[in-house]
Amino acid sequence: MIKLLVLDVDGCLTDGKIVYTDEGDEIKAFNVKDGFAIVNWLRLGRDVAIITGRKSKIVERRAKELGIVHLYQGVRDKLAKLEELCEKLHIGMENVAMIGDDLNDYRILVRCAISFVPDDAHFRVQEIADVVLSQKGGEGAVREMIELLIRQEGLEEEYLARWI
Repeated sequence: MIKLLVLDVDGCLTDGKIVYTDEGDEIKAFNVKDGFAIVNWLRLGRDVAIITGRKSKIVERRAKELGIVHLYQGVRDKLAKLEELCEKLHIGMENVAMIGDDLNDYRILVRCAISFVPDDAHFRVQEIADVVLSQKGGEGAVREMIELLIRQEGLEEEYLARWI
């Protein structure tokens, strides 16, 4: 059973672009469909964590907006952070699914029960991923992953009952 989804930000929750204004503000675009799926995964009683190498107030705001309480930014060793979180939540790696898109996600992707990468992920992580999604990062890849997991976990009826 997957109890925890781990999300990378740049290239997964976003398209990987970072835009700076003349004032030095950072701009990132998030996909509302990804957010919809994340919120509903949480409503199914499952957990979500963001583990990212960069730090951004925008990511903090997005996590709060979606109800993600496990937010770790500026992380150099994502695998160590995930192991620490799993211990805190009393779960094993067999209960973790992750989406990542680049080489800094490699070590964590190979350890999770199920690993996902967006269609535009680095070819090395595509080679080791359990699932290469049809969507690109920031363009619905996270929603695609969550809906695949919902079906796999037998939660589709409960998920759809909220809307149909």
